[in-house]
Amino acid sequence: MNTFAMIFPGQGCQKIGMLKPFKEFSIIKNIFNESSEILKYDLWKIIENGPYEILNKTEITQPAILTTSFAIWKIWKNFSGENPQFMAGHSLGEYSALVCANGLSFSDAVKIVALRGKFMQELANNQACATSAIIGLSSKIIHQICKQFSNSETVSIANFNSPNQVVISGYKSSVIQVMNTCQDYGAKYIKILPINIPSHSYLMKPAAKKLSKFLDTIKFFQPKIPVISSIDTKIQNNPKKIKKTLIRQIYSPILWNKTIQYLINQKIYSFLEVGPGNILSKLIKDFLHITDLYGESLNHPRSIIQQIKKYKKLVYAI
Repeated sequence: MNTFAMIFPGQGCQKIGMLKPFKEFSIIKNIFNESSEILKYDLWKIIENGPYEILNKTEITQPAILTTSFAIWKIWKNFSGENPQFMAGHSLGEYSALVCANGLSFSDAVKIVALRGKFMQELANNQACATSAIIGLSSKIIHQICKQFSNSETVSIANFNSPNQVVISGYKSSVIQVMNTCQDYGAKYIKILPINIPSHSYLMKPAAKKLSKFLDTIKFFQPKIPVISSIDTKIQNNPKKIKKTLIRQIYSPILWNKTIQYLINQKIYSFLEVGPGNILSKLIKDFLHITDLYGESLNHPRSIIQQIKKYKKLVYAI
């Protein structure tokens, strides 16, 4: 049995040229052509050339990251043939994990996340919203500060990313108040993220309601690889429950720290990040109590080759 997990990033990891190292792989172009045909615009052109203002629009960011993650997964599978023991996705990344685990078709996932991004963005159009990462301050303290400045759930913890990092989201004015107070309380690092929507907060409930109607038209399957939900750390193996979990996910905090801890408890110590950037693989380093924990991003062909050699399952000559 393979003792590694694959983890899939969510919104915030996007950048122009994020698949540049892979652009000579024909499978990349085929997958992006399929995605672009569904979306009715050239997604590859946007991730290659931008501009940032377009790529960072939530309804474009989400299918861009999903398509990128799926393309990297297909390259991994073509060269290694290896499946992980578990998969887990951070927020949007849960859709990528479900697609790669055959719990959802790629074409349906593209349609879902494009609408998901659209519905989420609509809620932010009438009120300035923001998302911020806070490092080096207890989540309990941050929660209390959010309650201090929150009127009708206008700011709250969106992601419990690691023992050392929390993300908050909500109305921009409330987010800034919480950021300033966290600074006074001794937070080591605070940064506004390129996400202008109140993800995983109570403010997202209207978006969840809209998306729910569309998900009722989509067919889900039992994943062939166990996928861990990042809002309750449960294995998703029931298609009906998967739909309900994806709806709850929009307005529920992401428990990424508990998701990783669950996998560690299953004797998983190696984590391969499938997608652009290395946000999730770097977060693995925050779990310092496990000395042999390992995280690596497959964001370059070099990384894929190194990991294939490590697991000694090379199917094709490289």
